[in-house]
Amino acid sequence: MQAFDYQLRPRILFGANSIDQLGVLAKDMDCSKVLLVSDPGVVRAGIYDRGRESLADAKISVVGFHEFTENPSTRHVDDGVQVAKAFQPDLIVGLGGGSSMDCAKGINFVYSCGGRMHDYWGIGKATGPMLPMIAIPTTAGTGSETQSFALISDADTHVKMACGDPRAACRIALLDPVLTLTQPPRVTALTGIDALTHALETFVCNKRNPMSECYSLEAWRRLTAGFSKVLLDPMDLQARGDMLLGATFAGMAIEASMLGAAHALANPLTANLGTPHGQAVGLMMPHVIRFNSTVVEDRYEVLLKNTAGLTLDDSPPSEQLAQRMTHWLEQAGLATTLPQLDRWPASESDSDSILHTLAGGAIKQWTAGFNPRSVTEPDMLSLYKQALA
Repeated sequence: MQAFDYQLRPRILFGANSIDQLGVLAKDMDCSKVLLVSDPGVVRAGIYDRGRESLADAKISVVGFHEFTENPSTRHVDDGVQVAKAFQPDLIVGLGGGSSMDCAKGINFVYSCGGRMHDYWGIGKATGPMLPMIAIPTTAGTGSETQSFALISDADTHVKMACGDPRAACRIALLDPVLTLTQPPRVTALTGIDALTHALETFVCNKRNPMSECYSLEAWRRLTAGFSKVLLDPMDLQARGDMLLGATFAGMAIEASMLGAAHALANPLTANLGTPHGQAVGLMMPHVIRFNSTVVEDRYEVLLKNTAGLTLDDSPPSEQLAQRMTHWLEQAGLATTLPQLDRWPASESDSDSILHTLAGGAIKQWTAGFNPRSVTEPDMLSLYKQALA
């Protein structure tokens, strides 16, 4: 029996055009000055203006911060903190994808507690109360809206730092599937694959528990029902809603448990080659499924039986799941092998060198310790080699 300690949070509001409630929600929290953190793509899509206008209608002052990229770094956080110090907000809103929500949390850590982002690498490092936050995801992927972690890259080494504390959890997650309709097809694909791997890894990780299992399984049901549909028809609002709720449930599963080797293998690909996270973790996931099959085949069978639109055959559940993940990658137009990645080295010697570098980085990742089957650095190397073809 797995012991666990999980606090239900945040408040979750779901519904079409629910972003229009942002101003009222902020007013109900007795807030008058909001730092609204949104990436440039969200600004271009007009979504930032919808949030800003809702706050303005409630007579709330707003300052925006947009100077960050897909993987927010310590430098971006520092820039945001300077904006916060000048404005002195009493509420921070992360409006956008995982990068917007992570950057908002990172700013909150340093603005509220001082020091620098590196001081909060790990769990429970906040030194005092933090500003209340509202998260409004515009992608269905990271589940950051229901997690107390900020993933921030070191600006110099590019190592991703997981900085978590219960005080960093958002007060409200506002889920509006209409906002996800404007996602470019590639973003839909990358974030959707990421969410699927969250549901899958949390369901089998060694920290799973009765609470996380509920979230993982419901996430898996909704994500497998919606992913192919949104690829084929991006304007299918019901499918978009399934993806958004599925990603949120998967985020709740991460908060209640943890991830595994696929995420440990993905992070060095992002750090060393600039591979988008969804691409990296999706590419490695089939190989991790096969690796883990010796210890969690029964759990893979449960997932298999709850996979929407899949006709079962007589092959092992792990193999069917691995093939399904590869199918989704192909359907999304993503790479299924390492040599297909944009910056994968062409020469065999360079390829061998990067493989060893990646394996050395993967074994140091925090999530590796939660994989259901213990992994070593040679195991990581072997998994990367399996992904060569």
